Amino acid sequence: MEEIIKSVDGIVWSNALIVLCLGAGIYFSVATRFLQIRYIREMVRLLFSKESSGKGVTSFQAFAIAISGRVGTGNIAGVATAIASGGPGAIFWMWVIALLGAASAFVEATLGQIYKEVKDGQYRGGPAFYIEKGLNTKTFGILFAIVTIISTAFFLPGVQSNSIAQGMQEAFGISTWITGIGISVMLALIIFGGIKRISKVAEIVVPFMALGYMIMAVIIIGMNMERVPEMFSLIFRSAFGTEEIFGGILGSAIAWGVKRGIYSNEAGQGTAPHAAAAAEVSHPAKQGLVQAFSVYIDTLFVCTATALMILFTNSYNVQYPEPEREGQFIVQNLDATVKAGPAYTQTAIAHHFPTAGAPFVAISLMFFAFTTIMAYYYIAETNLSYLDKKGSVIGLTLLRGVLLFAVFYGTIKSAKLAWAMGDIGVGLMAWINVIFILILQKPALKAFRDYERQRKQKKDPVFDPEKLGIRNADFWKTYGKEEQ
Repeated sequence: MEEIIKSVDGIVWSNALIVLCLGAGIYFSVATRFLQIRYIREMVRLLFSKESSGKGVTSFQAFAIAISGRVGTGNIAGVATAIASGGPGAIFWMWVIALLGAASAFVEATLGQIYKEVKDGQYRGGPAFYIEKGLNTKTFGILFAIVTIISTAFFLPGVQSNSIAQGMQEAFGISTWITGIGISVMLALIIFGGIKRISKVAEIVVPFMALGYMIMAVIIIGMNMERVPEMFSLIFRSAFGTEEIFGGILGSAIAWGVKRGIYSNEAGQGTAPHAAAAAEVSHPAKQGLVQAFSVYIDTLFVCTATALMILFTNSYNVQYPEPEREGQFIVQNLDATVKAGPAYTQTAIAHHFPTAGAPFVAISLMFFAFTTIMAYYYIAETNLSYLDKKGSVIGLTLLRGVLLFAVFYGTIKSAKLAWAMGDIGVGLMAWINVIFILILQKPALKAFRDYERQRKQKKDPVFDPEKLGIRNADFWKTYGKEEQ
């Protein structure tokens, strides 16, 4: 089974997907004149908008749900596996995909807002919705919804729960199956409460978890401030193959940097538009900008902090990329029994705080990964709602049961298998979503130009799809009339 999953992972994550994601990011960056740089101040301003309703959540709550999905195992274990497989240079390529991916994130989130609808008394939207309405056909919308439900309810949760279980076992000696039961019970209490409960939990937990982790990272970075230039130099040299020891794995640095970058920040993957569509805003571009900013929080801040802690303390090994040399290392700073993942970060923190390293990372990882699983559930539920217009209770109950099983099963399976399954889920969604946001770019770009025009006129932008010639944005026709 592991060999089959590994083979499928290799097919899904071929160089073609890496080129597609990078190419889309470059194209959208040029098309929007690098909005991800020009509009940073506007992103922060919009983040704290108080617009909300009984059907929608605030921009910050939607941002928190999206951050719940973006900030997870990828920020702690994912960074470690990127370094282990691609060397320090992989971090540079994670930055590149974040910078370019912010433009892709804007486009997909804006499309999610343009084509959202009201169902079950709340806003629903995402790639399945905008693929159907943008192309005026359900076939590909159904394809994305099915792939996403399988990915977010079965493939992806296991990566998060596996990392939680590993961290808890390493730090406190807690059996993985006990951790699995505990996570499943806590998750059940939340997901049976719907989007409002998920958004409330995310709104409280996300800032707390991110702040706590970043404070620890800043302390350790501050203790090694004189080495910061040296670490950045190592990352840049390794990224371009000029660091002799890593010169032979330049391809792996790019591949693993892009792969783990997308896994971590989810830009273009198609997950964040579901949360973006839930926001109450007067113009789709508002939430598009907020979601673009969330990519920065994830990769440029949290992932970079993790990478620096690992590199400062030499708490990593770098393995040869060739299958026939599996288990052999280009660089070996740690015992071979220390697995690439949470253990690297735990070792890094323990270097400065011997008694705090393992417990701190385990608890941080628990919060990071748990909120990501919440986000996965919301995404799966949204796509089930798309497929099941009548809202079958049986279908919803079955979905919850599958996800809770996947969470528990993830805690007791091998980390290698968990990551391979997670990568397949991410890759399949990215293939479909990136292709279709390239096809459906015009409505998003029209909305962006309309937003720019209204802001120049000192107005609070309001969206009117009919004026822009955007069809099938039915929600906004009704929304406009209600506002008038």
